Amino acid sequence: MKKQKPIVLISNDDGIESDGIKALWKEIKKFAEVYVVAPHTQQSAVGHSITISSPIRARKNLIDRDFYGYAVEGTPADSVKLAVRNLLKGKKIDLLISGINHGSNTAINTIYSGTVSAATEGTILGIPSIAMSLASFTYNDFSFAAKFSSKIAKHVLKNGLPKGTLLNVNIPPVPEKKIKGVLITRQGKSFWDDYYDSRLDPNNREYFWLTGKMAVMDETLEFDEIAVRNNYVSVTPIHYDLTDYEQLDILKSWNIKL
Repeated sequence: MKKQKPIVLISNDDGIESDGIKALWKEIKKFAEVYVVAPHTQQSAVGHSITISSPIRARKNLIDRDFYGYAVEGTPADSVKLAVRNLLKGKKIDLLISGINHGSNTAINTIYSGTVSAATEGTILGIPSIAMSLASFTYNDFSFAAKFSSKIAKHVLKNGLPKGTLLNVNIPPVPEKKIKGVLITRQGKSFWDDYYDSRLDPNNREYFWLTGKMAVMDETLEFDEIAVRNNYVSVTPIHYDLTDYEQLDILKSWNIKL
């Protein structure tokens, strides 16, 4: 009997027409039955927002005249939820991969990431999930990132992931020959030190544009941002449980009452 291919759902936050998701699709379909359900347009940094007060539409999206996937007029989390609940209803999805994102999702930036949130939604729905990012907005070679996505996908399909845990993977923006290796890392404390640049439009009305730079707060290779900066692939297990367990007993000791 021929072995059945695993079913992999692919989503992202850069939009269904992005180069990263196409590179990922081309690589993963070599060994899996792949379905693409992703936002119709760019949805970076929307976090885990979902649409609740307006309708969501999804349309078939073609590539090379063949059916490629569904473009969703919503967020990354919307796309995954809609895929599982409606568009792919009845199919057992073995793995979800979100990406390949253009730009890093390390340290505190992980909180804002639509890419990570799509993977988080998959995890909430009981699907082993991976978030994949190429850590640059200007480096456009997704070949190694796609190849590594295939490799780690096979590891997850073989070994599984604990309930509630997903993998956040960041790839250095360098040629494969310059990649030093793979490190299992922690989410760092580095953050995007941002501010709003004040500008004037042609009618002399003020508007604002968010900008800034990464404030590096970590030092060693055990942290995701530092690993990527030193040309290591960073693989960070993260969980959607946001409880600060160390503070539970401390808060109980406050003896808070009505």
